[in-house]
Amino acid sequence: MMTRPQQGRTHRLTRPSIAIAAAVAVTAGVVAAAPDAKTAEPTPKLSLIAASTSVTLDSWKDDPGVYLDLGTYLTSENGAFELKVTRKSYKDPVVATQVLRNGKKTTTKALPAGLVKDFSGLPGFAQVSVTDAAGKTVLKQTEAFCPNNASGRIRPDAPAQSKYPQSCPVNPFTLGSVWGVENGWASNTYAGYYAKPVQLAAGTYTAKISVTKKYRDLFGIANKPQTVKVTVRERSWEEEEGSGSAPRSAAPQSAKSAAGTQGHAGHAGRGGHEGHQQAADAPAASAHAAHGAPARPEAPAGRTTGATPTFNVGHGPYPPAPPALPWALKKESLQRQAFSAAKVGDRPGQTDGSRQAPGAKPNAKRPTGKATVPDVPKPDLRSLPAYGITVSDGYEDVPGKDYLAFSANVWNAGPAKLVVDGFRSPGKELMDAYQYFYDAKGKQVGYTPTGTMEWDPRPGHEHWHFTDFASYRLLKADKKESVRSGKEAFCLANTDAVDYTVKNANWHPGNTDLSTACGQENSISVREVLDIGSGDTYTQDLPGQSFDITGLPNGTYYIQVLANPENRLKETNHKNNSALRKVVLGGKKGARTVKVPAHELVNAN
Repeated sequence: MMTRPQQGRTHRLTRPSIAIAAAVAVTAGVVAAAPDAKTAEPTPKLSLIAASTSVTLDSWKDDPGVYLDLGTYLTSENGAFELKVTRKSYKDPVVATQVLRNGKKTTTKALPAGLVKDFSGLPGFAQVSVTDAAGKTVLKQTEAFCPNNASGRIRPDAPAQSKYPQSCPVNPFTLGSVWGVENGWASNTYAGYYAKPVQLAAGTYTAKISVTKKYRDLFGIANKPQTVKVTVRERSWEEEEGSGSAPRSAAPQSAKSAAGTQGHAGHAGRGGHEGHQQAADAPAASAHAAHGAPARPEAPAGRTTGATPTFNVGHGPYPPAPPALPWALKKESLQRQAFSAAKVGDRPGQTDGSRQAPGAKPNAKRPTGKATVPDVPKPDLRSLPAYGITVSDGYEDVPGKDYLAFSANVWNAGPAKLVVDGFRSPGKELMDAYQYFYDAKGKQVGYTPTGTMEWDPRPGHEHWHFTDFASYRLLKADKKESVRSGKEAFCLANTDAVDYTVKNANWHPGNTDLSTACGQENSISVREVLDIGSGDTYTQDLPGQSFDITGLPNGTYYIQVLANPENRLKETNHKNNSALRKVVLGGKKGARTVKVPAHELVNAN
């Protein structure tokens, strides 16, 4: 089922941030008095609270289904609740460790093996039970919890800002993450983008929410379930049009679309950088409005809750669409405005999920003096294996062709961020690009010319691309080059949190909002940054960007993602810039197929 077109409406989602913040503060204030410093425990005290005793949820006639944002929060007192989640390599499982801080002393506690499977949150954390007006149980389910979900202070003496990231990454090739609820803060337990809609008829219900026993025992959480009265009201776009008022919340995506984008399958990135954070508040999504597709549609959660996608869907000229949707169908759907997520092009806040940081400002003038590459920390660019891999035809653009589309990410393992400024001479089409270097105190101590930046005028891009940042190649089974993608120029942005456990990782990077990160056509200069721990996802779904496989025989191939292919950028290690992903092509012309074997322990296409 397709979602109903927006018809120019502004999405207004579930509840205003001010109302939520106030409700949380009032509710939490009753149970969250500041602890006595003399009796404070060395471990955080966690509690489940409800922001309100009642909520109203919408079910849309054209897209029936209710998202259970019940307004429950996990509070942390006597210290922050912090988890470090890592894997040594893609051959190793994901492991989680609790970090306990007591003054200057830091200790760690390993959590049970197998507790977490990925980086999207604690699975099976919240138990939700819903009964109807007659007392009959109509729903019982568990939901995952991302401690980085929309959070807010529950007492005035709590830290003004949370030090933790604003979302949990869901890129299938994430390597490390940090989750946390700041001391004196509360984090929404709603699973948001990861939750599926439930079928509840219009009427009144009672929801009971509790933390499951394994987590109560593990973290010492009291068994105090919260009860919330739920009113489900049925709404329709026709009624909204007739009333002349804008809807309070957006019609959720269709059940089929939602199902197609759950989990990791939809981590796409920008649609071809040819030319990210996620997605709305955007896997989900995320994307430089979508540095491409496949990508995720907007989350059904309210923009202000933060319980939404945790990565940028990536750069691309078209709005998000389910990851498995062939290019031809996606384009046709877009032409019919069937996806509620989107206008063509980058949008403010179209980032990795909740990060909405604007672009950095370039230096006032281009560098002068002798170019030098000093002996200071430099970035380390690395490639992730390709994912979001599909086959499609060229539609009416290039009829009779078959294409292999995929998402690719190049990230910065640090210990220094990548900073590139572009400066334009009057009348010149290209900008001259310079890479800067900084000492341990952040002072600029050197620079070097590093190629050019070019303006991409195509709809959905319309920003400056740094040339020769990455290259994509399809290799034969013997790993010799077969086909090269036309994409090599990129607008750099921090779309995905790849590993926030590396040295100097920035948990709150800038350059995530694509509408500002890469300049305007009349820009005289622009700064593009790839921060430590973050990566930039682009999808290769358009003819000319994706691989043309029309004349290729069936068999085994490898998608190669190659960072810094001409070594124009100075970095600490050039030997880890390539990543390969095995694919097996089959089918016949016009109906090609692709099988994507697991990459070690990562089984995501």
